[in-house]
Amino acid sequence: MNKTITILIGGAILIAGSSLYAQKGDAKAGKEVFDNNCSVCHNSDSTDVKMGPGFKGLFKKDKMSTSGKPVNDANIVAKINEGGNGMPAYKDILSDAEKANVIAYLKTL
Repeated sequence: MNKTITILIGGAILIAGSSLYAQKGDAKAGKEVFDNNCSVCHNSDSTDVKMGPGFKGLFKKDKMSTSGKPVNDANIVAKINEGGNGMPAYKDILSDAEKANVIAYLKTL
């Protein structure tokens, strides 16, 4: 009984947590968010490093250059939220919609 409840609760958390990644973002709005928050440290038109890696072709790669994790919506949002290696955490700075928009924009690069 307890195992079933644990599985059900875990499934509910997984579904709730994945709702952000299922959001359809607006690439045009994402470019604006990127330009205002990310472009100081990241290039969007090349892979050249500014302070952080350039993002051209990011979603065509198998792994993120800084963490080695697979390039997918969940891992990119986690990096945006947590920051690290000199990058500030944007968890409380950007809304879920803004993060979804940035993801949509990054997919166009």
